[in-house]
Amino acid sequence: MTPQLAVGDSAPEFTLPDQNNEEVSLADFRGEKAVLIVFYPAAFTGICTGELTRVQDELATFQNDDVQVVTVSVDSAYSHKIFAEREGYDFPLLSDFWPHGAVAQAYGSFNETAGIANRGTFLADKHGVIRFAELNGPGEGRDPAVWQAAIKDLSAG
Repeated sequence: MTPQLAVGDSAPEFTLPDQNNEEVSLADFRGEKAVLIVFYPAAFTGICTGELTRVQDELATFQNDDVQVVTVSVDSAYSHKIFAEREGYDFPLLSDFWPHGAVAQAYGSFNETAGIANRGTFLADKHGVIRFAELNGPGEGRDPAVWQAAIKDLSAG
């Protein structure tokens, strides 16, 4: 799949509730940190749990003084709360529940047929410009090492 948004595009702004029902906005990080935005289909599923657990296990390479990771699915903030607690996730799990999938749609990551987010990953620099973009379907896992390389390239640039 080819992402609708490409390197050089402006990352669409958003404000979504996290697993603690606190609002998180892309603008919160503007001028301060790059943001790794990881869309995933659903909490409590095998591939999603595996990808997010890898992020948690290697969190310092995904989230630090220069980069913030946020994950997004159409699940409710309440299911994200249980998911985060069960798996021990220490990063924001954002709920794109209502309007249903609006942020995923803005990023071209919404799966209209299934009503879930596809596996879109975007790295926006601290000015909100996309520096990395990929899009996989629901059953197609991603390699977080590619995200780490994109973060490293951004830091080197």
